Amino acid sequence: MEYQIRKIVAYRETIAHDGGSGAREPLIKAVVAVVMKNPFAGRYVADLSALTAPSAALGTMMAAEAVALLGGRAVESYGKGGIAGSAGEQEHVVACVTTPFGDAMRAAAGGGNAWVSSATKSGGPGASLDIPLAHKDALYIRSHYDAVTLAVADAPRADELLIALAFATGGRIHQRVGGLRKEDALMDGVR
Repeated sequence: MEYQIRKIVAYRETIAHDGGSGAREPLIKAVVAVVMKNPFAGRYVADLSALTAPSAALGTMMAAEAVALLGGRAVESYGKGGIAGSAGEQEHVVACVTTPFGDAMRAAAGGGNAWVSSATKSGGPGASLDIPLAHKDALYIRSHYDAVTLAVADAPRADELLIALAFATGGRIHQRVGGLRKEDALMDGVR
């Protein structure tokens, strides 16, 4: 099976400050999403591997676009997710963003020891998705607990899936609530 993509949405946020003085270097968040036909809309299918099988290629394409949006800056955090249209199931989105998709993201990010945070749900056109972000090498680095919000006005339609990923160049601007710091982390996937 090949995905039938209707459109690709990509954007970049550049955050210079968040209530305090200007940051030494801005935080950049890049989001890439695809809107595609859900081949299983309106019916229950026990084996969803047809959605999972091509997901590595999808992840590779989307992640390359996200890396380009960062303008040469390194990826420090990542996340993924999606929305199933009303004739689909949340599980259809999960099948698209599971391990092969996540592995493609890690490769594009220059590696990553941590699992890729995700959020999946069902919804209609214009539904928002908060894509969670966490450090790519150590989940417990508190400064990188973040999110980026995506909404596509005409997607997902009832028979569509919206699949998204996000990369960021660092943690929250002006973070100051303690926890494990990047410079003290083991980078073992957790700490």
